[in-house]
Amino acid sequence: MKRVLAALLLFAGPVNAQVSSTAAPVANSSGSVTNQAVQVVPSKTFSSVINGVSCQGASLTINPFLSSTTGWSDPYERYYNEPVYDTLDLAGAFDPEGNPVPDGRPDNPGSVLFHKPVRTGQKTNFSVNGGITAQISIPLDRSHIRTCRRAAEKQVELMEAALADKRLNYEIARLRNCADLMKEGVMFHPKSPYSKICADVVLVNPPGVLPPHTHSIPTSSKTAETSDAAKPTQQQPSSPASP
Repeated sequence: MKRVLAALLLFAGPVNAQVSSTAAPVANSSGSVTNQAVQVVPSKTFSSVINGVSCQGASLTINPFLSSTTGWSDPYERYYNEPVYDTLDLAGAFDPEGNPVPDGRPDNPGSVLFHKPVRTGQKTNFSVNGGITAQISIPLDRSHIRTCRRAAEKQVELMEAALADKRLNYEIARLRNCADLMKEGVMFHPKSPYSKICADVVLVNPPGVLPPHTHSIPTSSKTAETSDAAKPTQQQPSSPASP
Protein backbone atom coordinates (compact mmCIF):
# COMPACT_ATOMS: atom_id res chain seq x y z
CA MET A 1 0.00 0.00 0.00
CA LYS A 2 2.84 2.36 0.85
CA ARG A 3 4.40 1.73 -2.56
CA VAL A 4 1.13 2.62 -4.29
CA LEU A 5 0.84 5.90 -2.35
CA ALA A 6 4.45 6.74 -3.14
CA ALA A 7 3.87 6.13 -6.85
CA LEU A 8 0.75 8.33 -6.83
CA LEU A 9 2.63 11.16 -5.08
CA LEU A 10 5.43 10.84 -7.61
CA PHE A 11 3.08 11.19 -10.56
CA ALA A 12 1.03 13.93 -8.89
CA GLY A 13 4.07 16.08 -8.04
CA PRO A 14 4.79 19.31 -9.95
CA VAL A 15 6.91 19.07 -13.07
CA ASN A 16 9.41 21.75 -13.89
CA ALA A 17 10.04 22.14 -17.60
CA GLN A 18 12.53 24.31 -19.33
CA VAL A 19 10.84 26.91 -21.50
CA SER A 20 12.52 27.85 -24.73
CA SER A 21 11.40 30.28 -27.34
CA THR A 22 13.26 28.47 -30.07
CA ALA A 23 10.95 27.81 -32.98
CA ALA A 24 10.39 24.21 -33.95
CA PRO A 25 8.87 22.79 -37.13
CA VAL A 26 5.11 22.50 -36.99
CA ALA A 27 3.30 19.67 -38.77
CA ASN A 28 -0.41 19.72 -39.29
CA SER A 29 -2.30 16.65 -40.37
CA SER A 30 -5.97 16.09 -40.91
CA GLY A 31 -8.00 13.18 -42.11
CA SER A 32 -11.46 11.78 -42.26
CA VAL A 33 -12.86 8.30 -41.97
CA THR A 34 -16.12 7.26 -43.64
CA ASN A 35 -17.78 4.08 -42.51
CA GLN A 36 -20.24 2.49 -44.92
CA ALA A 37 -22.42 -0.46 -44.18
CA VAL A 38 -24.82 -2.51 -46.28
CA GLN A 39 -27.81 -3.86 -44.40
CA VAL A 40 -29.41 -7.13 -45.45
CA VAL A 41 -33.03 -7.17 -44.30
CA PRO A 42 -34.50 -10.66 -43.81
CA SER A 43 -37.51 -11.30 -46.00
CA LYS A 44 -40.12 -13.99 -46.34
CA THR A 45 -38.95 -17.12 -48.04
CA PHE A 46 -40.25 -18.07 -51.45
CA SER A 47 -43.74 -19.56 -51.35
CA SER A 48 -45.87 -21.20 -54.01
CA VAL A 49 -49.66 -21.42 -53.84
CA ILE A 50 -51.41 -24.30 -55.65
CA ASN A 51 -55.18 -24.42 -55.30
CA GLY A 52 -55.07 -23.02 -51.78
CA VAL A 53 -51.98 -24.99 -50.68
CA SER A 54 -49.10 -22.65 -49.84
CA CYS A 55 -45.60 -24.10 -49.45
CA GLN A 56 -42.43 -22.26 -48.53
CA GLY A 57 -38.98 -23.24 -49.70
CA ALA A 58 -35.37 -22.17 -49.46
CA SER A 59 -34.47 -19.00 -51.33
CA LEU A 60 -31.27 -17.23 -52.35
CA THR A 61 -31.33 -13.44 -52.58
CA ILE A 62 -28.48 -11.64 -54.36
CA ASN A 63 -28.37 -7.84 -54.16
CA PRO A 64 -25.68 -5.91 -56.02
CA PHE A 65 -24.90 -2.43 -54.71
CA LEU A 66 -22.82 0.57 -55.74
CA SER A 67 -22.03 3.55 -53.50
CA SER A 68 -19.77 6.57 -53.70
CA THR A 69 -18.39 9.07 -51.18
CA THR A 70 -16.83 12.52 -51.59
CA GLY A 71 -14.85 14.41 -48.96
CA TRP A 72 -13.24 17.85 -49.02
CA SER A 73 -11.98 20.58 -46.70
CA ASP A 74 -13.46 24.05 -46.56
CA PRO A 75 -11.86 26.55 -46.86
CA TYR A 76 -9.42 24.90 -49.19
CA GLU A 77 -5.82 26.01 -48.66
CA ARG A 78 -2.98 24.41 -50.55
CA TYR A 79 -0.26 26.20 -48.55
CA TYR A 80 0.08 28.12 -45.31
CA ASN A 81 2.87 30.49 -44.17
CA GLU A 82 4.90 29.21 -41.26
CA PRO A 83 6.83 31.91 -39.36
CA VAL A 84 10.56 31.41 -38.90
CA TYR A 85 11.75 33.09 -35.66
CA ASP A 86 15.12 34.72 -34.93
CA THR A 87 17.11 32.30 -32.75
CA LEU A 88 20.33 34.32 -32.71
CA ASP A 89 22.02 34.24 -29.27
CA LEU A 90 25.26 36.20 -29.01
CA ALA A 91 24.92 38.02 -25.74
CA GLY A 92 23.13 37.98 -22.45
CA ALA A 93 25.89 36.68 -20.20
CA PHE A 94 29.57 37.37 -19.49
CA ASP A 95 32.54 35.15 -19.09
CA PRO A 96 35.02 35.53 -16.20
CA GLU A 97 36.95 38.01 -18.29
CA GLY A 98 33.89 40.19 -18.81
CA ASN A 99 33.27 39.38 -22.44
CA PRO A 100 29.64 38.87 -23.62
CA VAL A 101 28.73 35.27 -24.22
CA PRO A 102 25.42 33.52 -25.15
CA ASP A 103 23.11 32.86 -22.28
CA GLY A 104 20.92 30.22 -24.03
CA ARG A 105 18.14 32.64 -24.81
CA PRO A 106 17.49 34.38 -28.15
CA ASP A 107 18.62 37.96 -28.25
CA ASN A 108 15.39 38.98 -30.04
CA PRO A 109 12.68 36.62 -28.81
CA GLY A 110 9.52 36.60 -30.91
CA SER A 111 11.16 38.31 -33.85
CA VAL A 112 10.02 36.80 -37.16
CA LEU A 113 12.67 36.64 -39.82
CA PHE A 114 10.43 35.42 -42.68
CA HIS A 115 7.51 33.16 -43.48
CA LYS A 116 8.06 29.78 -45.07
CA PRO A 117 5.28 28.34 -47.26
CA VAL A 118 4.24 24.87 -46.15
CA ARG A 119 2.04 22.57 -48.21
CA THR A 120 -1.13 21.60 -46.35
CA GLY A 121 -1.86 18.40 -48.28
CA GLN A 122 -5.56 19.17 -48.50
CA LYS A 123 -7.32 17.34 -51.33
CA THR A 124 -10.73 16.18 -52.37
CA ASN A 125 -11.33 12.50 -51.69
CA PHE A 126 -13.64 10.53 -53.92
CA SER A 127 -14.30 6.80 -53.68
CA VAL A 128 -16.60 4.34 -55.40
CA ASN A 129 -17.50 1.09 -53.68
CA GLY A 130 -19.38 -1.81 -55.19
CA GLY A 131 -20.20 -5.33 -54.22
CA ILE A 132 -22.80 -8.04 -53.91
CA THR A 133 -24.66 -9.23 -50.84
CA ALA A 134 -26.16 -12.71 -50.70
CA GLN A 135 -28.77 -14.07 -48.33
CA ILE A 136 -29.95 -17.68 -48.03
CA SER A 137 -33.24 -18.37 -46.25
CA ILE A 138 -34.00 -21.98 -45.28
CA PRO A 139 -37.20 -23.03 -43.48
CA LEU A 140 -36.59 -24.95 -40.27
CA ASP A 141 -39.75 -27.10 -40.19
CA ARG A 142 -38.74 -29.68 -42.80
CA SER A 143 -41.55 -32.14 -42.00
CA HIS A 144 -44.20 -29.50 -42.61
CA ILE A 145 -42.56 -28.56 -45.90
CA ARG A 146 -42.52 -32.20 -47.08
CA THR A 147 -46.19 -32.66 -46.18
CA CYS A 148 -47.09 -29.45 -47.95
CA ARG A 149 -45.21 -30.52 -51.07
CA ARG A 150 -47.01 -33.87 -51.17
CA ALA A 151 -50.34 -32.06 -50.86
CA ALA A 152 -49.31 -29.73 -53.65
CA GLU A 153 -48.38 -32.70 -55.88
CA LYS A 154 -51.81 -34.25 -55.28
CA GLN A 155 -53.47 -30.98 -56.16
CA VAL A 156 -51.52 -30.90 -59.41
CA GLU A 157 -52.60 -34.46 -60.23
CA LEU A 158 -56.24 -33.57 -59.53
CA MET A 159 -56.03 -30.52 -61.78
CA GLU A 160 -54.42 -32.57 -64.55
CA ALA A 161 -57.18 -35.20 -64.26
CA ALA A 162 -59.86 -32.50 -64.41
CA LEU A 163 -58.15 -31.00 -67.45
CA ALA A 164 -58.00 -34.40 -69.17
CA ASP A 165 -61.71 -34.94 -68.46
CA LYS A 166 -62.62 -31.57 -69.96
CA ARG A 167 -60.42 -32.34 -72.95
CA LEU A 168 -62.15 -35.67 -73.49
CA ASN A 169 -65.59 -34.04 -73.32
CA TYR A 170 -64.51 -31.43 -75.83
CA GLU A 171 -63.14 -33.98 -78.31
CA ILE A 172 -66.23 -36.21 -78.08
CA ALA A 173 -68.54 -33.23 -78.59
CA ARG A 174 -66.47 -32.15 -81.60
CA LEU A 175 -66.58 -35.68 -83.07
CA ARG A 176 -70.34 -35.97 -82.59
CA ASN A 177 -71.16 -32.57 -84.07
CA CYS A 178 -68.84 -33.08 -87.05
CA ALA A 179 -70.34 -36.52 -87.75
CA ASP A 180 -73.90 -35.17 -87.63
CA LEU A 181 -73.01 -32.39 -90.03
CA MET A 182 -71.24 -34.78 -92.39
CA LYS A 183 -74.35 -37.03 -92.43
CA GLU A 184 -76.42 -34.01 -93.40
CA GLY A 185 -73.95 -33.14 -96.12
CA VAL A 186 -72.71 -29.96 -94.49
CA MET A 187 -68.98 -29.37 -94.26
CA PHE A 188 -66.53 -26.48 -94.05
CA HIS A 189 -64.93 -25.31 -97.24
CA PRO A 190 -61.40 -26.76 -97.59
CA LYS A 191 -59.94 -23.23 -97.72
CA SER A 192 -61.84 -22.12 -94.64
CA PRO A 193 -59.69 -21.55 -91.52
CA TYR A 194 -62.23 -23.65 -89.60
CA SER A 195 -61.99 -26.70 -91.86
CA LYS A 196 -59.31 -28.17 -89.59
CA ILE A 197 -61.93 -28.56 -86.84
CA CYS A 198 -63.40 -31.60 -88.58
CA ALA A 199 -60.31 -32.54 -90.62
CA ASP A 200 -59.59 -35.68 -88.56
CA VAL A 201 -63.24 -36.89 -88.39
CA VAL A 202 -64.00 -39.88 -90.62
CA LEU A 203 -67.59 -41.02 -91.30
CA VAL A 204 -67.81 -44.86 -91.57
CA ASN A 205 -70.65 -47.40 -91.78
CA PRO A 206 -72.21 -48.31 -88.41
CA PRO A 207 -71.57 -51.88 -87.21
CA GLY A 208 -74.26 -54.45 -88.33
CA VAL A 209 -75.67 -52.23 -91.08
CA LEU A 210 -75.00 -53.00 -94.75
CA PRO A 211 -74.84 -50.05 -97.05
CA PRO A 212 -76.72 -50.16 -100.39
CA HIS A 213 -74.73 -52.27 -102.87
CA THR A 214 -75.05 -54.51 -105.99
CA HIS A 215 -73.42 -57.81 -107.00
CA SER A 216 -72.79 -59.22 -110.48
CA ILE A 217 -73.23 -63.00 -111.08
CA PRO A 218 -70.56 -64.34 -113.44
CA THR A 219 -71.74 -66.85 -116.21
CA SER A 220 -69.91 -69.21 -118.63
CA SER A 221 -70.88 -71.28 -121.76
CA LYS A 222 -70.66 -74.63 -119.96
CA THR A 223 -72.92 -73.42 -117.22
CA ALA A 224 -75.44 -72.21 -119.81
CA GLU A 225 -75.56 -75.60 -121.70
CA THR A 226 -76.05 -77.52 -118.47
CA SER A 227 -78.84 -75.21 -117.56
CA ASP A 228 -80.56 -75.61 -120.96
CA ALA A 229 -80.37 -79.47 -120.86
CA ALA A 230 -81.84 -79.59 -117.43
CA LYS A 231 -84.85 -77.46 -118.29
CA PRO A 232 -86.77 -80.03 -120.63
CA THR A 233 -86.12 -82.87 -118.26
CA GLN A 234 -87.63 -80.96 -115.48
CA GLN A 235 -90.60 -79.76 -117.58
CA GLN A 236 -91.55 -83.23 -119.21
CA PRO A 237 -94.69 -84.69 -117.50
CA SER A 238 -94.82 -88.30 -116.56
CA SER A 239 -96.93 -90.42 -119.11
CA PRO A 240 -99.76 -92.61 -117.82
CA ALA A 241 -99.44 -96.38 -117.99
CA SER A 242 -100.73 -97.98 -121.24
CA PRO A 243 -103.73 -100.31 -121.00
